[in-house]
Amino acid sequence: MIFSIFAENKDGMTPTHHAKFWLRSYGKTQNHWEIRVRFTFNGKQANLPTNCQLDTNEAWNYSTLRVKSGYYGKNGSTTLSINSRLDKISDALDYAFMYIAVNEVEASMEQLLQKYYEKMGIVVTESDKPKPVFTSKTEKGKEFYTAYHEFMADCAEKNAWTESTKEKFSALEKDFRAYKKTIKFDDIDEKWLTGFVVYMRDAKKLHTPRKKQEDGVERTREDEYGVKNSTISKKLGYFKWFMNWATAKEYNAKKDYQLFKPTLKKAEKKVIYLTEQELVQLRDFEIPQSKQYLERVRDVFMFCCFTGLRHSDVFNLRRSDIKSDRIEFTTVKTADHLSFRMSVTARDILKKYEDIPFEDDKVLPVISNQTMNYYLKELCKLVGFDEEIRITTYSGNTRKDEIKHKWELIGTHTGRRTFIVNALSHGVYPNVLMKWTGHSDYKAMKPYIDIVESIQDSQMDKMDFLGR
Repeated sequence: MIFSIFAENKDGMTPTHHAKFWLRSYGKTQNHWEIRVRFTFNGKQANLPTNCQLDTNEAWNYSTLRVKSGYYGKNGSTTLSINSRLDKISDALDYAFMYIAVNEVEASMEQLLQKYYEKMGIVVTESDKPKPVFTSKTEKGKEFYTAYHEFMADCAEKNAWTESTKEKFSALEKDFRAYKKTIKFDDIDEKWLTGFVVYMRDAKKLHTPRKKQEDGVERTREDEYGVKNSTISKKLGYFKWFMNWATAKEYNAKKDYQLFKPTLKKAEKKVIYLTEQELVQLRDFEIPQSKQYLERVRDVFMFCCFTGLRHSDVFNLRRSDIKSDRIEFTTVKTADHLSFRMSVTARDILKKYEDIPFEDDKVLPVISNQTMNYYLKELCKLVGFDEEIRITTYSGNTRKDEIKHKWELIGTHTGRRTFIVNALSHGVYPNVLMKWTGHSDYKAMKPYIDIVESIQDSQMDKMDFLGR
């Protein structure tokens, strides 16, 4: 067992302790993961192996610091076997800390490790004893990817990250590794940052699913290169979040990233929604007998269109959240407490399923967001939402115009947009609507208000009934 201890002890401190599990990548391609435990005691820090490995970091829960349910490794390890081992290590460390505190023995890292090894039944030879490696963060610094994993663990726990947020930062790490396998904080200057943007814009290989022309369901994989400017901008935002954290921790001393603001031209994003006529068309569409699975998808989507709820909120909506004709609950994304009266249409949809038991006492048969998006497109294609819409994007200074059918652009979030546009069209005041939807500022509501104003302008011709 080889490990290192670093950070100077501070005389006169009251003995304190803290332990945390984390992931360390290893191997030539850095795609294998070792679970380690880092703990501090009385100002010193130790880093120990747990003898547990993962085939992918996606199996690691950065909030609970344990392996996700359902994992089965190539070496035969499972969620249960690994988490049981980690629990045993955690208990052994607690025992060692408690022993020193109760017996008032010498408050040293060496004494703590000795008790930890005894509890774990580990025999330590002279050559295995800890040797100091460095004495401060600024003397040697922190390895970039190690710091990144620490950032993910700390922020996921402190900020209660959703799985979606964790996936975004995991994807960003893959981009880093594809750009540079080895990164040092001292390397991150303007030239390095520009190179990262150029890689994302021109060199990153995308494996994008494309539908075959002759079949709207079967899919092939076509290789494409280059990320859209809007995506690059988001990733740079996530990167600066990490760098601010690393700078505060004194792992990073360079400030080039703070001034780095590349020009990334972006087209205004179109708001895709269903008109009142399209809602009626969707409601009245007779679903083919062979595709009855789409009926539940339609019901859930229509519920979103008439409540303005996000998919995540409908997915988590329980019968206890329904108070007669009202919904009272806390949103998943923003933790806002919402309370509003449902429309007749929304209440009728709930009534349809009130006698059907669902898992966790949910009120509706909601499937995963990704699967529902896929089926929604299939449904809306059948309904005939074939309006052609031009979508403009930029990669660098290259403009790309694509003509898409409306059904291709419809997803679960279209329901929320549909609710907002139609509510504003019927005269609901923006400040009232914001209380229903949980929007925190007027800026987020403005794109919808602009749409409604455009609709109202187009209706002005009806007032010219006297002619000229």
